[in-house]
Amino acid sequence: MKNFSCLLVLLFCGLSAALEDRKSTQDTQFNSTALEDRPKLLESMQARPKLLESMEDRLKLLESQVDQLRKKERTQVIFSAGAGGTGAIGPFKVDTKMTYKSVITNIGRAYNSNTGIFTAPVKGVYYFCYFYHAGGKRKSALSLHKDGRLIVTTSDHKAKDGADNGGNAVTLELNEGDPVYVVMAPNTHVWGERAGHTTFSGFLLSSD
Repeated sequence: MKNFSCLLVLLFCGLSAALEDRKSTQDTQFNSTALEDRPKLLESMQARPKLLESMEDRLKLLESQVDQLRKKERTQVIFSAGAGGTGAIGPFKVDTKMTYKSVITNIGRAYNSNTGIFTAPVKGVYYFCYFYHAGGKRKSALSLHKDGRLIVTTSDHKAKDGADNGGNAVTLELNEGDPVYVVMAPNTHVWGERAGHTTFSGFLLSSD
């Protein structure tokens, strides 16, 4: 019986020793692997902030592009106005800015009927046109200006016919805040009526 007990003790001790050796070997292998992979681990940890920063930049760019598309969808600029009045406008001794007081349409409120000036609310390409009716006894001449610079003009000489009609149109690339208006030349005239014989119109074609 004693011999059997001794044998059990020896077997238990041997098993314990074997288990300790195996654990020690595993710990050594783990530590060795961890040491070998440490540079890769550090490199991976260092790359994560850069990756997150890149993703944040892309997200901000996408948000900016979406905001621009929404702004373009919301931006509508359309106006049309008549000279109004009850008869001849002019002649004047100097260049005179036309004030089309009879507003027909003013979506976006870029046209000011008190000054006759259209002010571009956004950068983009715009289309403008203007027409006039006048009596033939005097010369008629209107020109469209952008910020003090003559762009296009239309005119008719004094004649024996009873009436003159004319107009012109143009597309312009404008920056935000650029003014556009119509000017009457000295010693000329046009006809103003509520029926809208003499008009100034424009609208936004595309925005940046």
